[in-house]
Amino acid sequence: MNGFGGFAVRRAAGAVVTLLALSVIIYVVFYVTPGDVAQITCGPRCSPAQVQQVSAQLHLDDPLYARYWHFLQGIVAGQDYSTGTSVQHCSAPCLGLSYQSDQQVLTLILAKLPVTASLALGSMVLWLIIGVGTGVLSVWRRGRLTERLLTTVTLAGMSTPVFVIGLVLMIVVCGQLELLPFPQYVPFTDDPEQWAWNLLLPWLSLALVESATYARITRAAMLETLTEDHVRTFRAYGVGERAVIGRHALRGALAPLIAVNANNIGVLFGGAVLTETLFGLPGVGREMVEAVKVVDLPVVVGMVLVTGFFVVLANAVADVLYALADRRVVLT
Repeated sequence: MNGFGGFAVRRAAGAVVTLLALSVIIYVVFYVTPGDVAQITCGPRCSPAQVQQVSAQLHLDDPLYARYWHFLQGIVAGQDYSTGTSVQHCSAPCLGLSYQSDQQVLTLILAKLPVTASLALGSMVLWLIIGVGTGVLSVWRRGRLTERLLTTVTLAGMSTPVFVIGLVLMIVVCGQLELLPFPQYVPFTDDPEQWAWNLLLPWLSLALVESATYARITRAAMLETLTEDHVRTFRAYGVGERAVIGRHALRGALAPLIAVNANNIGVLFGGAVLTETLFGLPGVGREMVEAVKVVDLPVVVGMVLVTGFFVVLANAVADVLYALADRRVVLT
């Protein structure tokens, strides 16, 4: 298979291999550790009989390769879990069972995922608009006071943590000025207007931090493109500066922007821990924090797997977008 189709298949195969390698690392980190893994997995309230049952379900007496195989088989094909009084079947993809809440990990994640997805997608739209727009404007006004001011602002944005910006916005915008309500998640299907209105402040907090990175990347890539021979040729033929910047220089910034955006959106889909915790949004990141607090190991492992999945998926999509933007990538 040649051309774009072959390229897409190779990238998909590479993503699968990466996910398998990631699952090995996660299993080793969380399940091949000193201490009683069965006791940690089951939780402090489990009786010795329940701990023994969890140990049998995790196949902790088997060789390491067999233990990992059962772990992987549970994800791909599903698994049965005994809760002491009943048996639960966890359908594939099965990320395990929380012995503290007797709920399937995937069910917990899917219940929280709409919140995280809403936060990630809304923030992405804002940081792309603000960041790319700021980068283009600084190139358009290069060598002037506007560029120096924008450069200073982006440096300040990159050095300021998201929780600081979020706290300041909540105090000023919600507390003092009362322009926005204190964030609380309203499902999009219930009320789209309130959904957006309540998420606007978290969106802005993330976007103001991330847009600084996009502004610097856009500016650097566009300035580099403006020094290339084909741009000088366009100018020699009388192409206006606005067209040179908007059509040709901006195109040179697409590749690094796609790469950075893919990584950021993948991590956000896996759970924006700081933002969700700060604004009290019941998303995947906040659920992970709660799971860590009570040492709910299956939930932590499942959420780390989901985070890795979204990062790998986002980067695979980015590779495909590279190929669509630049056909030369298909030949590599």
